[in-house]
Amino acid sequence: MAKKDQRLLLAMVCTVCKSQNYMTTRNKINTTEKIVLKKYCPHCRKHTEHKESSKLD
Repeated sequence: MAKKDQRLLLAMVCTVCKSQNYMTTRNKINTTEKIVLKKYCPHCRKHTEHKESSKLD
């Protein structure tokens, strides 16, 4: 039987304007390092790097 709580709910924060734009999940066993993705920021109105943040606002 599969264990619960292997997937973490986390927020993606823009590195330029520091606004929280996206919510996603990741498997904490398979992916141990923090996620950095290039996504569209509606506040900056361009594609920027978004880093994982554990704080959900």
